[in-house]
Amino acid sequence: MVQDGASGMPSPAGDGPVAPGVGPGVREVAPGVVALTGLAALPEEEDRARVVVSTLARDVFAEGAHRVEAEIDPHDVHVRRVLQRAGLRPEGTGRGRGAVDGIPQDLLRLARLRDDPAPGEPGAFLAMLNATLPRKRVIVQGIVRDGQGRILLCELTYKADWDLPGGVAEPAESPVTSLERELVEELGVELGVGDLVAVDWLPPYRQWEDAVLLVFDVGTHPDLDGRMTLQPSEIQGVHWVRPQDAAGYVAPYVARLLSSLSDLPPGGCLFLEDGLPRGA
Repeated sequence: MVQDGASGMPSPAGDGPVAPGVGPGVREVAPGVVALTGLAALPEEEDRARVVVSTLARDVFAEGAHRVEAEIDPHDVHVRRVLQRAGLRPEGTGRGRGAVDGIPQDLLRLARLRDDPAPGEPGAFLAMLNATLPRKRVIVQGIVRDGQGRILLCELTYKADWDLPGGVAEPAESPVTSLERELVEELGVELGVGDLVAVDWLPPYRQWEDAVLLVFDVGTHPDLDGRMTLQPSEIQGVHWVRPQDAAGYVAPYVARLLSSLSDLPPGGCLFLEDGLPRGA
């Protein structure tokens, strides 16, 4: 296994090998898993730096490793670009895994697997784009009516605000399927998911990052009380509430959403931002 600052690697200045323990190198962190080290000493010229990283990866794969990884300062654009050009895909942020002057610092982890297509091979570009482009959370919720002008709100175990039934869509799960699943899990009933009535962009809120909320019409079910079996880990109660009276129970953005939906024409669908029509 190649070790830290292995001799024979080009120096940042390109004028000879780096002394052991100084320049870019590798160390085994688990069976078959190798971490890149000394990345601060990569050449400033991007193409030469990429060759250094690609050579290290090629050598450790040839020696039997199945994964090459690196943890870097998320703000180090040069090193991040070099690693991505060498085929290492971003995997996420390790909170507090680094330190500067004794102050914890987040680190970005990137990795390449031996079976990943090499840079330039078919599939490599799209795989890198898929790993690097932003991903936005999708939330699905339903409007359930009782036929008396009221809608169903869930009293949750993990927050004070009541909310519409629904939840977060799973990866590779359609929004409709997600809502059908959430209704069964939370309320214990299968309800048909109707038309989309609102798309609401939610800006960051408390500890949540931004998200897109899809709201569907789930129909009128006056007999629902006798059919429901609530999920006790999440739902401690349900309530039928007139939309205009919901503000005292729900989060402000939900109150804005319900108010906006009161003006929805039959068969219509609203695009909202933080519960409000654009420009409102």
